[in-house]
Amino acid sequence: MYHIRSLHVTVLVIVIAFSGQPRAAAQDVWSLERCINYALDNNIMIRQQELNTQVSENALLQARMNRLPSLNANTQQSFNYGRTLDFATNIYEDQNTRSFSYNASSQVTLFNGFQVTNTIRQNDLNLMAALADLERLQNDISLNIASAYLQILFNKELLSIARSQLEITRQQVDRTRRLVEAGSLPRGNLLEIEAQEASDNLRVVNANNQLVLSYLTLTQLLELPSPDDFVIEVPDFDGVPVITPQYEVDPVFEAALETQPQIRSAEYELASSEAGLSIAKGRRSPRLFLSGSYGSGYQEIVTGPWADREADSFEDQIRNNQRTTFSLGLSIPIFNAWQVNTAISNAQIGVINAGYSMQRTKNELFQRIQQAYADVVAAHENFLATEKALTSIEESFRHMEQRFEVGMVTTVEFNQALNQLGNTRSDLLRAKYEYIFKTNILEFYMGNPITL
Repeated sequence: MYHIRSLHVTVLVIVIAFSGQPRAAAQDVWSLERCINYALDNNIMIRQQELNTQVSENALLQARMNRLPSLNANTQQSFNYGRTLDFATNIYEDQNTRSFSYNASSQVTLFNGFQVTNTIRQNDLNLMAALADLERLQNDISLNIASAYLQILFNKELLSIARSQLEITRQQVDRTRRLVEAGSLPRGNLLEIEAQEASDNLRVVNANNQLVLSYLTLTQLLELPSPDDFVIEVPDFDGVPVITPQYEVDPVFEAALETQPQIRSAEYELASSEAGLSIAKGRRSPRLFLSGSYGSGYQEIVTGPWADREADSFEDQIRNNQRTTFSLGLSIPIFNAWQVNTAISNAQIGVINAGYSMQRTKNELFQRIQQAYADVVAAHENFLATEKALTSIEESFRHMEQRFEVGMVTTVEFNQALNQLGNTRSDLLRAKYEYIFKTNILEFYMGNPITL
């Protein structure tokens, strides 16, 4: 087990657990957990996916309701001129009439090749896929938030290293200026160390710009109006261990197949396409249905041969003209311009394509796990090598600084040693953050929560 050694500047490392307290009570400090929860509650893409899930829920509900009979009613008031059917004689006469009728009808499908059942199953699978897609989107946003949060911490430390290096250079500028004024050193030495000061100051400016941009990136992911007054929680750890990676690609991949929502989504979509094929095949089956209707009507002759005839009252006609119908029907598809066969062929293609999509999703997941594992191993090795190098470089720089103060080394040599020290510190910090982040990604693929 290895730990980051003490540097000339305070090096903070990535968050493993958020137990630290806010730096100032007056500031509204955002922890990683708060950032993730806020994004999950307010991100527009998540809200849109939630709406898509509601659409899938409605489709499933409708598919279930399709098992029920239909029931419809209608009424009609008519005015007829010319030859019309006389309700009393059931003979067409040249006469003008006005009539009123109403009707109620119902129909239920008894069998249609299990299309209703398979449609319910398909929509249920579509809903499961939509929920898995929602979870996948939430995971992606959580990872993006964690990455942006990490980048802020990393850039904070780069800025601290740059400022520390600038402070060392400024001290040497002051010392060299006094020696030049005393005549102990030529003016060229002062110009060289001042050039190094300008270079270090530029490094501070660039590091600060990167920090500002990383804050902007995180607040944009959170969809906050402005990064102004936005402060993240920085945990204070003495050191976080960088140990030999305890993972293997295959076990992580096997765990990811069970836990990752994109795999479940692909499996649901494959099953849904198979249900769609069953629906298409069901169109070859005869359809058996039961229907019924009830109605009545009233007619009054306004002009015509029977206009003077005393008509039955409205109530009598409604009662006497009642009609009720029940029917059992069978519809047999014989030939419909090859539509059924085309639908079956397209559904079979859809099943094959869904199988390819699922395999592609698994391949992409495996590749990401492979890459994360390789990154962890590389970061671990880089950290060990850089940590060892930094120990030597720090010791060498202390001797270089002492020799520079007594004029035994040139300003150019001192500047080169100072730059090497700053670069090595940055490399150590970068390897540390890379190791922790990629390790947490592997943990995430194994089904563990993100705890940067």
